[in-house]
Amino acid sequence: MSRIGRMPIAIPAGVTVVVAENNKVTVKGPKGTLERVLPAEMEIKVEGTEVVVTRPNDLKKMKSLHGLTRTLIANMVKGVTDGFEKVLEINGVGYRVQKQGKKLNFSLGYSHPVEVEDPEGLTSEVEGQNKIIIKGIDKEKVGQYAANLRELRGPEPYKGKGIKYADETIRRKVGKTGKK
Repeated sequence: MSRIGRMPIAIPAGVTVVVAENNKVTVKGPKGTLERVLPAEMEIKVEGTEVVVTRPNDLKKMKSLHGLTRTLIANMVKGVTDGFEKVLEINGVGYRVQKQGKKLNFSLGYSHPVEVEDPEGLTSEVEGQNKIIIKGIDKEKVGQYAANLRELRGPEPYKGKGIKYADETIRRKVGKTGKK
C-alpha cells in the first residue's frame, strides 16, 4: 500500500469537501474555493471529518496515482485554510523591484525595465527593494508564478546575481585566476 496514499486527510472546521461524478473534487474554505478533476480510477470518499483515497488494484500506474491524488487533495485543503507562499530574493548591484498596483516592476540589468502583472488569484508583496512574497491558495499556481519570476534573471554561479528562492542555495564557482 502507498504510505502517502493510505493516510487519511483531516478536514479542519470551516472546510467542506464535495466529490462529484468523474472525481471532480471541490474544496471550500475560509480563503476561497478550489476545484480539480482527479484521476477517475481512484475512489475518493468523505468519511466524517476525513477524506480517504483508495485504489482499485496494485498496478504500477495505480500505485503512483494513489499517492498523487491524496497529495493533491491535501494541498487543496491546506490552500483554502492557510494558503501557500513563496519568497524570492533579488541579489546584485542595481537589481531591484517595485510594486505598482497589480504589477511588479523589475530593473535587472537589462536595457529596459521588466513589468510582470500578478495572475488571477495570486498576490505579491515587496519587502524593501529585493524581497518578493507571492501568496495564493493554489500551490501549483504559486509555484509556477515564482518560477516564472525567477526565470527573468536566474542566479548565476560566480557572484550569485539574479533572482533566487529564499531557501535556495546557489552552487558557487571559482572565477578566473590571472597568469603569474
